[in-house]
Amino acid sequence: MEMRALGKSGLSVSPLTFGGNVFGWTVDEPTSFRLLDAWVDAGFNFVDTADVYSSWVPGHVGGESETIIGKWLRQTGKRNRIVLATKVGKPMGDGKEGLSAAYIREAVDASLRRLKCDHIDLYQSHDDDAATPFEETLGAFAELIRVGKVRAIGASNYSAPRLAEALDVADRAGLPRYESLQPRYNLYDRAPFEAELEALCVERGLGVVNFYALAMGFLTGKYRSPADAAKSTRGQRAVDTYLNARGRRILAALDEVAGQHRATPGQVALAWQIARPSITAPIASATSTAQLADLVKAAQLQLGAQDIAALDAASAEVAAD
Repeated sequence: MEMRALGKSGLSVSPLTFGGNVFGWTVDEPTSFRLLDAWVDAGFNFVDTADVYSSWVPGHVGGESETIIGKWLRQTGKRNRIVLATKVGKPMGDGKEGLSAAYIREAVDASLRRLKCDHIDLYQSHDDDAATPFEETLGAFAELIRVGKVRAIGASNYSAPRLAEALDVADRAGLPRYESLQPRYNLYDRAPFEAELEALCVERGLGVVNFYALAMGFLTGKYRSPADAAKSTRGQRAVDTYLNARGRRILAALDEVAGQHRATPGQVALAWQIARPSITAPIASATSTAQLADLVKAAQLQLGAQDIAALDAASAEVAAD
C-alpha cells in the first residue's frame, strides 16, 4: 500500500485512518481486537483515538477506547506496525480539560498508561483553548517531544485564523508546529474546510486527517428515508442533518458512480476524499470485519476526472436548499 507523508512530521500513514471512537462504544473489546488485527493485516497503519472516547456513554468516564487499544497492543506486540494518534483537551471531568502545560503533562501520562506504550506518534489538541497562550501549549508539546513521549503534534477543530496564528507562533519561537489538522469534512460538509482551512493547510504543508468522512454513515446510503433513523445509534442525527434535497442529490450521484465501478456509495465517498490533493487520510470506522473490507476497497478505488466532477457538482451547495 502506498503510504502518505503526514505534513512534515516524518510520519508515513495509510490513505485511510481507522477511527477508534467506536472501541468500547458500539464495538466490544473482542471485536475491537479483530478489527485492529484485520486493519494492519490489510496493510493500513493509521489509528486515531482520543482520551475522551467514549465519555458520552452512560457509565463511561473517558479513556475506554485508549484502554482497548492498549490491551490489543500489549497482547499482540504490534506497536511498531501502527502510527498511533490520540488527542487531549476535551473535558474529562473534575476540571480536567484544556491545553495548559500542566494539564498536557498530566493527560499525556494518563493516555500512555491506558495505551500501554511509551510514546504517541501524533498527539493532537482536540479543541482550541483560547484561554491558554500558544507559547505555553506548544512549549509543553516541545518538552514531550524532547523526552520521547510524542513524535509529532496536530490540531483538531481549529479555525483558519487560529491555526495560522499557532503556526506563526511556532515559527517565531522555535517551537514544534502542528503538522496536521483534523477538521470535519466529507461530500456534504465541504464549506467549512474548503473556505479557508484547505488553502492554509496546502500552503503551510499540513497533513489533513478529516473526521465524519462518511457523515455519520449517511454517505453509505444507509439512511434514505426518515424511517431509516432507527438503523443505528447515530441514525436520527444523520437523518436530521443530511436527509434533505442536497443530501439526496449526493446519494444519487454516489449511486451512479458506484454503479459504474461496481462499488458501494460509501467506497466512492471515501475515494473522492482520498483523491483530493489536500487530504492525507480520512477517518472512517467499522464495527464488523465486513465493514472493514469495504474500507479496504475504498482505498483501492480509483475515480476518474468525470466521476469527481459529477460528485463535485452534486455536492455543491445551492442557496435554495
